[in-house]
Amino acid sequence: MKADVLVVGSGIAGCAAALAAAREGADVLVVTKATEPEDAASDWAQGGIAVTQSAPAEFAADIRRASDDTADPEAVETLVSESRAVVEDVLLDTLGVEFDASADGASVGDPDAGDADDFDLAREAGHSSRRILHVDASTGAHVLRPFLNHLSARDGVRVVDGAMALDLLTEEGTVRGATVLADGDVEPVFAGATVLATGGIGDCYARSTNPAGATGDGVAMAALAGATVSDMQYVQFHPTAYDPGTDPRADDDARPFLVSEAVRGEGATLRDADGRRFMPDVHEDAGLAPRDVVARAVSRARDRTGRVVLDVSDLDFREEFPGLAALCDDRGVDPDAGIPVAPSEHFLCGGVAVDDRGRTSLSRLFAAGECARTGVHGANRLASTSLLEGLVWGVRAGGTAADRGRGEAETVEYAPPRDSDPALPDAFADTKFDRLGRTMDEFVGIERTPDGLDTARARLRRLKGEVDAYARTRVSRPVYELRNACVSSLLVARAAADAPSAGCHSLVDPDGREGGEGGEGSDDAEQGVTPSADD
Repeated sequence: MKADVLVVGSGIAGCAAALAAAREGADVLVVTKATEPEDAASDWAQGGIAVTQSAPAEFAADIRRASDDTADPEAVETLVSESRAVVEDVLLDTLGVEFDASADGASVGDPDAGDADDFDLAREAGHSSRRILHVDASTGAHVLRPFLNHLSARDGVRVVDGAMALDLLTEEGTVRGATVLADGDVEPVFAGATVLATGGIGDCYARSTNPAGATGDGVAMAALAGATVSDMQYVQFHPTAYDPGTDPRADDDARPFLVSEAVRGEGATLRDADGRRFMPDVHEDAGLAPRDVVARAVSRARDRTGRVVLDVSDLDFREEFPGLAALCDDRGVDPDAGIPVAPSEHFLCGGVAVDDRGRTSLSRLFAAGECARTGVHGANRLASTSLLEGLVWGVRAGGTAADRGRGEAETVEYAPPRDSDPALPDAFADTKFDRLGRTMDEFVGIERTPDGLDTARARLRRLKGEVDAYARTRVSRPVYELRNACVSSLLVARAAADAPSAGCHSLVDPDGREGGEGGEGSDDAEQGVTPSADD
C-alpha cells in the first residue's frame, strides 16, 4: 500500500494533519487503532479550546507562567498568533462546530456571530481571563466527531481503523512509511511523508484520564527509529479526577472520570476531609493555580487527611455542567455532598521533538499532538491548550508533509516482523501492564525521589527485557502496545532522573522537600534516546 502522506492516529492532531494534507492535493492514508471516536483522547476533552481574544500578550504570558517559565517563546508565539484563524477556518467554517453561545443567544455556528463576545467564554486554572470556547464540558466530542465525518466524506483521504502501526520503515535515516497490523496481517505502507499523531502515555500509569490504548506508540516508534525525544520527564497530572476509592456512596463498579477545571473556574472549591479549603494557603490563585501546583496540593491533602472533595455548592452544577452531572448519576455520586477527587495522569508535555512545522530529526517524519514536543508547554501545560496545539501543529505538519511527500512514496526493502511462536494468553499483557502501572504510580508519579527513580528504572529494564523476548517472535497489538509503553516509561524515568525539578516534574528528597537537582546527565532529556533492554 502507498500514500503521499501517512497519518498515524485519528485524534484532533491527526485529523488536522489529514485535512491540511488533502487540501494540498496529497493522497492521504489515516491509520488508527480507534474503531469509535471515544477511543481517542481528543473525544474525552472536557474543558474547551483557548483562543486569543483582544490581549494576545496576556494569553502568551499565561502559557509561559503555567510552564514554570520553561515554554519556548517562539512556539508560544506560533500557537497564540494562529489560534483564532485556525479555529475559525477549521472548526467554525469547515466543521460548523456550535460552541456554547453567550446570554444574548448568538451561536458560534451563526454567520453573524463572529465576535468573541458572542461566545460563552470560560476560564480555567492558570488563565488570567475568560478565553475558552466550549460545548458544555464535552468539547472534544463535539469537535472530533464532525471532524471524522468530514474526513470520511472527503476525496483524497482513506481511513483504516482498528489498525496499528508497529514500526517505522527507514532507509538511511529517512522514514519511508510504517509496517501496519490490520485484520491479523502485517503489511508495509510506503509513504512520501509520515505524520505521527498517536496521543499520550496514559496506559503507562495505573490511574489515568486517557482512554485505553494510550500506550505511547508514536514516541516509542520514533525513539526506536532514532528520532530525538525531549522533555519526557514532564508528565502532567490532572488535579481532579473522580476518586471512587474515597467515596462511601459510590457503586461497587464505579470508574474514575475527569472533572473539568472549568468547574473550578465557575466557583467550585477544593476541601480536605476536615472541610477546610487548603488551596488559599498554597497559592494566591487558590484552586485556579497552575495544574502542577494544584495536583501536588491535592495529593498532599489526601495523604494528610485521607480525602479531598470538590465542593460545587456555590454553583448550579446540574444546569451549568449537565454532562458531568450525568456522569455522577451514572456512578451513584451525589455532587451536593462534594465530589471526591484525586490527581490522575493526564498529559505528556514532552515527546518527539519537532520544529514549528512538525518536522522531527528524521527526514520525512513529522509529529503533532500529545506525542510531539513542540515547546509550547515546557514543564507544565496550561489548561485548554492541548486541542489548540493539536489543531495548530496538525495543520502545519500536514501541509508541510504534503509538500514533502506528494508523489514521493517509494517501495523499500524491509524485514517483516517474525510471528513464529504461539499467541500469548490475554492475561499476559494485563499482568505486565499491571506491573508497569504500579511501578510508574509509585516511583514516577506526582512527586519523585532519586532513589525511587533508580528503583523504577531497574524494574522497567527488567520488564522491558521480558517483553522484548516475547515481541521478537510474536506479532499482536497487546504485545506491541506493551513494548511501546515500556519504552515510553523508560524514557520518562530516565529523563526524570537526569533533570532538575520544574513544573510537573517534582524531584524531592526522602523527607518530601522539593528542589532536587537531578543527576549529572541532565542534558540527556534533550538528546535522542533509543532505549535498549538494559536501560
